[in-house]
Amino acid sequence: MHEVQMLIFTVIALALLFDFINGFHDTANAIATAVSTRALHPSHAIMMAAVLNFLGAMYSTGVAKTIGTDIVKSAQHVDEHIIVAALVGAVLWNIITWYFAVPSSSSHALVGGIIGAVLVSVGSDGLNFYGIGKIILSLIGSPLLGIVSGYIVMTLLFRLFGRFSPSAINHRFKKMQVLSAAMMAFSHGSNDAQKSMGIITLALLSGGYIEVFEVPTYVKVLAATAMACGTAVGGWRIIKTIGGKIFKLEPISGFAADLNSSTVIFTATLLHLPVSTTHVVSGSIMGVGTAKRVNAVRWGVAQQMVMAWVLTIPCTAMMGAVAYMGVCAIFK
Repeated sequence: MHEVQMLIFTVIALALLFDFINGFHDTANAIATAVSTRALHPSHAIMMAAVLNFLGAMYSTGVAKTIGTDIVKSAQHVDEHIIVAALVGAVLWNIITWYFAVPSSSSHALVGGIIGAVLVSVGSDGLNFYGIGKIILSLIGSPLLGIVSGYIVMTLLFRLFGRFSPSAINHRFKKMQVLSAAMMAFSHGSNDAQKSMGIITLALLSGGYIEVFEVPTYVKVLAATAMACGTAVGGWRIIKTIGGKIFKLEPISGFAADLNSSTVIFTATLLHLPVSTTHVVSGSIMGVGTAKRVNAVRWGVAQQMVMAWVLTIPCTAMMGAVAYMGVCAIFK
């Protein structure tokens, strides 16, 4: 019993660490465009994002239920060792990609970590392939949707405001960017923070601390607080990559990217689907840039990001598998 309690405590601590890292790793999602166009001062943008991340995280628990119930077949196929290993793999991947300033997906990392740990512990019989397919489809499809819808939104804005001078348009849209950045921060919290909520709740269920998969209020508050604190720290490496290395943003294009990203992400939250906010934002910026000129997008940087998208799940699956063996050696 003491060992189970220690493992549950470890799961909660690692899940909150994952949320904290997710906060500073993905701060760029909400504020990179507004900071790069100087619509918001960096410190003001980060604090606004932290508050709205917290509020968004308290919005619902639908995504948490998807993470907690759709990757494994049942709570019988997962224990605290598996969850600890999955979190270790995801946290390590987030730290590595943050260090090299690569905008990767915390969602991909977490899903990959769980898959790897389950495969090495109970085999493929423990995985819910239908649920995994649905999650992976949403993770892959959302950035593609971001590219297409970002192109459409930017094209519409060009047609509506193309007759005005660029200086007048950008002056007006600087103010609008504050609103779009706020929407982006709220939608980011509403989707990303729920992933660790789902992991913690799954651990509580497998440990017998709760009888059904319902996210307790204190878990919501802990996860929301951890993400908000991480956001407040800021992730300047990723901010620079997203805010300037993909496409040189102006206030009108920054507004279009944020508006489009927040719409895609919040729609996914309403559908209880986990998405990579990093990938959606990056895809939106690519779409917005393409609407201006195809060669305005730095496709070399985009190619590096796509490689990270492709590699994240298999890499974190391997990390999760190795971490599981290490966890078993320590606790079993």
